[in-house]
Amino acid sequence: MQMRAHASEEAELGAPTGPRHVVGIDLGGTQMRVILADFAGQIVRRATALTLADEGPDAVLARLIQLVESVIAGDAVAGLAVGAPGPTDPYRGVVLMGPNLPGWHNVNLRTVLGDAFHVPVAVGNDANLAGLAEYRFGAGQGTDHMIYITVSTGIGTGIIVDGHLLLGRQGLAAEAGHMTLDAAAEGEDSHVVGTLEGLASGPNIARRAQLALRGGAASMITGMVDGDLDAVTPRLLLEAARAGDVFALDQFQIAGRYIGMGITNLLHIFNPDRIVIGGSIWLHCYPFLEDAVWKTIHQRAESPAYWQQLQILPAELGDDTGLLGAVALALEQAGKAPTRKNL
Repeated sequence: MQMRAHASEEAELGAPTGPRHVVGIDLGGTQMRVILADFAGQIVRRATALTLADEGPDAVLARLIQLVESVIAGDAVAGLAVGAPGPTDPYRGVVLMGPNLPGWHNVNLRTVLGDAFHVPVAVGNDANLAGLAEYRFGAGQGTDHMIYITVSTGIGTGIIVDGHLLLGRQGLAAEAGHMTLDAAAEGEDSHVVGTLEGLASGPNIARRAQLALRGGAASMITGMVDGDLDAVTPRLLLEAARAGDVFALDQFQIAGRYIGMGITNLLHIFNPDRIVIGGSIWLHCYPFLEDAVWKTIHQRAESPAYWQQLQILPAELGDDTGLLGAVALALEQAGKAPTRKNL
């Protein structure tokens, strides 16, 4: 029987030595998820725990460290990266403000996790990292000019320019969900925010429908909620649209036009050749959004050159997008980013 070579013999024979994995973390307000992945982005182990954010940053960080330890399980790792919600400073590794993490102001994850595990630590905004994940491992493969958009409870973006994730001076770039599309829609009493997110995210699609129904619009949805218009949700609008309800179909056409406006603005500024869209609203409702999106792009683009070769593709990585984005960031920081041919 041939014995396995010792570590020194492996080095002499050219076998790989040293760490062969990285850790990716998706830190959310409800749960935190951690994976151990190899240098090709393949997941080896994973663990999940409730964030229990109301307990404050110290308790959350202590629980996160335990979760990472359980995933590493004694393996050596080349690096670790965290995707966090809200504004982050990727250059210093600091969460500036966690919108769903009470008390999270200027929390230095790089220092905390670096002291705990003694490996390089990178930190990024979760939407940016989702874009990086799709670029490295998903629907963005094969292009170096890509914009990722997630349409869900909010609208976030990650932008790849010349093969690099766009960060900006403070790491706060690529927040396209906050671009203003219709300031005239705003009013003191309506609580409308005229941004892409304020006009086309899931809760705001439902809010606009509620306002129209209260104004006397006719729809089967009124009966579906027994007249309780506060109960109108995107899911109910989707059910009604599938049943052919004209009002519900119109609501998705309106949202599709706003998404198309946002995409057209991005085409003019960044000239990508691929848009990758994810998020629950797009995933479930795109049959009722897609035509309006493309029609708006065709109408509003300054030249057909912006859209003639443009691809709009669904995101491919599902619930693991944020985790794989953190893995991609950790690989980049460790100098282990996979080449395009390896993907």
